[in-house]
Amino acid sequence: RVAVVGAGVSGLAATKCCLDEGLEPTCFEQSQDIGGVWRYTEHIEAGRPSLYPSVISNTSKEMSAFSDFPFPEDFPVFLPNALLLEYLRRYAERFSLREHIKCGTTVVSIRKHPDFATTGQWNVVTEAGGKQTSDVFDAVMVCIGSFSEPSLPLHCFPGIERFRGQYFHSRLYKHPDVFRGKRVLVVGMGNSGVDIAVEASRVASKVTISTTQGAWLLSRVFEHGYPWDMVLNTRFMTLIKSNLPRPLSWWFMNYKANQRFNHENYGLQPEKSCLVRKPVLNDDLPSYILTGRITIKPGVKEFKDSSVVFHGCPEEEPIDIVVFCTGYVISFPFLEESVIRVENKHASLYKYVFPAHLQKPTLAVLGLIKPLGGIIPVAEMQARWVSRVFKGLCQLPSQSVMEKEVNEKKKNQVQWFGLTFDEVLKTEWLVYLDTLASFIGAKPSVLGLLCTDPWLALTIFFGPCSPYQYRLGGPGRWEGARQAILTQWDRVLKPTRTRVPAGSSSPFPSILAVVGFLLLLAAVIFGF
Repeated sequence: RVAVVGAGVSGLAATKCCLDEGLEPTCFEQSQDIGGVWRYTEHIEAGRPSLYPSVISNTSKEMSAFSDFPFPEDFPVFLPNALLLEYLRRYAERFSLREHIKCGTTVVSIRKHPDFATTGQWNVVTEAGGKQTSDVFDAVMVCIGSFSEPSLPLHCFPGIERFRGQYFHSRLYKHPDVFRGKRVLVVGMGNSGVDIAVEASRVASKVTISTTQGAWLLSRVFEHGYPWDMVLNTRFMTLIKSNLPRPLSWWFMNYKANQRFNHENYGLQPEKSCLVRKPVLNDDLPSYILTGRITIKPGVKEFKDSSVVFHGCPEEEPIDIVVFCTGYVISFPFLEESVIRVENKHASLYKYVFPAHLQKPTLAVLGLIKPLGGIIPVAEMQARWVSRVFKGLCQLPSQSVMEKEVNEKKKNQVQWFGLTFDEVLKTEWLVYLDTLASFIGAKPSVLGLLCTDPWLALTIFFGPCSPYQYRLGGPGRWEGARQAILTQWDRVLKPTRTRVPAGSSSPFPSILAVVGFLLLLAAVIFGF
């Protein structure tokens, strides 16, 4: 028996993967419906993520799908939150997940069973309709994400206590009307911060973004008009990034990021350009800077009664409203602190999933990771691995080995990314998927396919690393995986190629042309 906490993306994947392995999942969802962060509500519910209605996915549908359930071909390439929620509902219906989900049920506490050292079991207390129930489960999957408890470090902003204007965390944002005619300051430059600044600039008198470190900015529309992640997240590109000397790798990433526009000229250049930081996805910001709708400023030095002073800028800037886009803290209110160690605002987990110090590997955390790529395939791969660990089909390393890796990764990533509260959760998307897939025997063999199915092998290596690759073989093999891979561009072009002029060329990139270009690129980079 497995308790699954949360019925968002990770919780649905966990429930489905448990069923695939013959386990007995019970999914507890405190709200009245599934969907997690993707279910928009006008009011803000305590303990669950809050969404503004204009949110659109930052990853394309082909790179964000569950590996055995492609998005409908008529869905747009990047999805409004309502359509992504519809997809999750179709997924739950297709695999009969609803009967295993208890909505309106809050998990109050999860504690080790008295004989945990031998059984690995957990006592789970839930509450529904004012009544508490206690049950014993053999394992637990925690799928609550990291967007419920806002981080609002007001102590880092001198003078905020005397600021007479309005300020709030981005979690409270719903509609731009609140900014009409106002002078708005957005503190922080993540995806939400840029989204809110762009929306505010359409009605506000002035909008300023304050960023201490800057950020690389990517557009959903990438080279030749194709989705950014279908161009960047390929096995070939990952091979290049992984094998280039570090200085050359930094240069290559700077070059790619600045191809669209020079970040330094727009005030966006990261403070330490040698550090790899997760880019921000937004299609409008550069043009809004060009047209004067948005201004980029350094970090906040201090607030005055009705103004703000930025570092390196002696003059005061008058403002009326401040939106703090300062991220979220990780918390597990139903767990004892000793179960998952949270230090410096991050959890110490083996492969971002298992608490390394537990005597029995019967508790796992899913979706607590921020890769440069779709979260759905990552959460699903975690669930496939975890369900097989719970079933005894996959073994974890010893406790000491896991703890050593957790500490080394934490140390290396702090050095690599710089000390910001959530950088340690960020990892290379494709490498991480391949690592977990290799644990369960689902990683595709490009060399093996080259002998038996060369066209598929070339598509897998040079084309997008779509999630269907992880259903070609191994446990959970899906008969439709090959066809899904070979038709992925059809589903991308279907909703956009709605007018076809006479005599037009093929709508999607020829694999031979792509192979030729990439081989030429490799020859230039590696000198052969």
